Amino acid sequence: MKTAAVIVFLVCLLAPEVHGQNKIHKGRCFCAGKGVDVVLRKNIEKFEIMPPSPSCGKQEIIVTLKSAERKCLNPESKFTQKLIRRVLEKMYRAQQSETLSVNLD
Repeated sequence: MKTAAVIVFLVCLLAPEVHGQNKIHKGRCFCAGKGVDVVLRKNIEKFEIMPPSPSCGKQEIIVTLKSAERKCLNPESKFTQKLIRRVLEKMYRAQQSETLSVNLD
């Protein structure tokens, strides 16, 4: 009887300390390290820039290769900086041509 009372007492003490798993994973970044410095441009299928967020405090640059493999690029490498510039320029030119075609119609 005393053993059961002690167990119930301990359960009551520990119950407030039990928490469910957080839905938001803090510090969960896709890129574990700094990333690679260079990949072959012809092998890149998709290019993503992930800004810092509550779940990952750093900017991540992720490329999906034609082989479906995802790689992180080092945001500080010259290759990545040049690739970002090219992608942004391409997006800007595409946006400008869309604007022109809308204005002409």
